[in-house]
Amino acid sequence: MQNPLSRVRVGRATLQLAGLVAMSGVVACSSATGPGDRDGRPAAITALPRALTTTEVQVRDAANDFSFALLGTVTDSQQTANTFISPLSAAFSLGMTMNGAAGSTFVDMQTALQLRGLTQPEINNGYKSLVDLLLALDPTVQMKVANSIWYRSSIPFHQTFFDTTKKYFNAEVKGLNFADVAGSLNSINGWVSTATNGKITKVLEDIRSDDVMFLINAIYFKGSWRDKFDVAKTTTATFLPLSGAAQSVSMMNRTGDLSYAETATYQVVDLPYGNTAFSMTVVLPKAGQDVNAVAKGFTASTWQALTSSLHVSSVTLALPKLKLEYARTLTNDLKALGMRAPFTNAADFSKMTPASVAISFVKQNSFVDINEEGTEAAAVTTTGIQLTSAPLSVTMRVDHPYIFVIRERLSGTVLFMGKIARMPG
Repeated sequence: MQNPLSRVRVGRATLQLAGLVAMSGVVACSSATGPGDRDGRPAAITALPRALTTTEVQVRDAANDFSFALLGTVTDSQQTANTFISPLSAAFSLGMTMNGAAGSTFVDMQTALQLRGLTQPEINNGYKSLVDLLLALDPTVQMKVANSIWYRSSIPFHQTFFDTTKKYFNAEVKGLNFADVAGSLNSINGWVSTATNGKITKVLEDIRSDDVMFLINAIYFKGSWRDKFDVAKTTTATFLPLSGAAQSVSMMNRTGDLSYAETATYQVVDLPYGNTAFSMTVVLPKAGQDVNAVAKGFTASTWQALTSSLHVSSVTLALPKLKLEYARTLTNDLKALGMRAPFTNAADFSKMTPASVAISFVKQNSFVDINEEGTEAAAVTTTGIQLTSAPLSVTMRVDHPYIFVIRERLSGTVLFMGKIARMPG
């Protein structure tokens, strides 16, 4: 099927997004925490407010399995380019769409998302409760999650499908006159801009005559480092990209006690935000190691082992500032993971509509800004439906291709993943 959004929009970098989506309406994090420490920082959180349920653990594990599987497929097709993906967002976006799928279409989506063995009600409940938990962990982090469904008002859709997505994904559902292309685009893109605090302003360029629905999931994240980088210590430095000439970058610098790990293959440092519930984990391959091989070598279990090995060390860290914007169509990546039937004329979305429809595309747009203060990130996933559609002080200088992951430490949930092959410019 022709992909109406095959044209990617690249900002200051060639960052690839697999997006950032979830299943709840626009909601800000809020929860009570204890008093701050003597430096005025919020009290560090050391445990989840409650234990994860068995279903939440299964959904989280599936999401993380999907995360690293998707990173592998994206890396295969982008050996020398940057990547920045939020597989969790894709999982949530497609999880919403799965409520309309039946037969082999449902099985293909379940398989690709690593959700084998879970029923649709278990998937819905697991996603909803896990996201509700994530949104409440750190009141110092701005986190908004939103879902919406926009459909051609002249096409019949099952009310039960809408009711389910409203209940578990808190989705805003609205019928539009798609014949009024300009008006419909203004409504949809305007919603996206609002949901991402203006960081992503357009996800659709056109609406074709066979487009009948767009399922859109958005997430906005803004967190300040628990220990900020001193702007006065930011210097001009050299970054050695995977290919091409050396690049001049703004390099942030700090020395202090950080969670750190090291293997024969790479160095790892973990940089917490706010009350430490969320953090960015940076993985720097050692000299002679291929960043693509390192990225493809991660699985959910090896990642868990890595994060479990982190320990406090005195670290002298140099980390480049990074600001980029990107869009990526995920259709081929999802097909590579076994999700084929939903994109064909044989797709069965009979739980969504009596009409013959299939997924026409899955696309993600993203924005990320990493600086001395912290990180701001936004991502949107659009699924189109069409008619048949202490120890020794160590030094870690991030001056060559590297990987970074934004995660929630306590539940183990991966939010964003990136591989930087060259600095944007």
